[in-house]
Amino acid sequence: TLLLALLLGASLGATLPREPRTLLQTCSLSKYQFLAPHELKAMWKMKEQFEDIMLLSDRRCHTRPFYRKWNSAELLVPDRVMLVEAELDLATDMLEIPTTPSFAEMRQRPLAFLTQAREDLRGCVAPSHQPSRKLRHWLQKLQTARKTETTGCLEASTILHLFQVLNDLRCAALRERCT
Repeated sequence: TLLLALLLGASLGATLPREPRTLLQTCSLSKYQFLAPHELKAMWKMKEQFEDIMLLSDRRCHTRPFYRKWNSAELLVPDRVMLVEAELDLATDMLEIPTTPSFAEMRQRPLAFLTQAREDLRGCVAPSHQPSRKLRHWLQKLQTARKTETTGCLEASTILHLFQVLNDLRCAALRERCT
């Protein structure tokens, strides 16, 4: 009877529907919950140097690629991860653009950090996950900006909103509510 009970329990467990998981078990983002001070300092120095350079050039945008009326904390965790992945794709693309030698050197540490974060995020969301309407709309807006805005606009927007991206990364690393 014990064997029959085990077999029955195993077969019932296999047939009961399970809640689909959209954030994969192997995904570990905990190292992004608290960023190292030296990483933040490198980002801050790069942003300050860029702001000085930006005063000398025209980097106007017709849209505001990073603007949204909602906060990433309002999203479910899989949507937060998708949001940050899109932001990091843009950020790494923009930081890889050739620039003056002194600014290129200043970009190296932030670029390495953001590239590693992007790689850590890859595969964290199940391919079957469908983004919320809110996120889907923002992703479409970002794609449009990438096609229609100048590289200078996208570069400026990315660097000026770098700490928003880092906060979104921290928020994605927290599997519960974030502020």
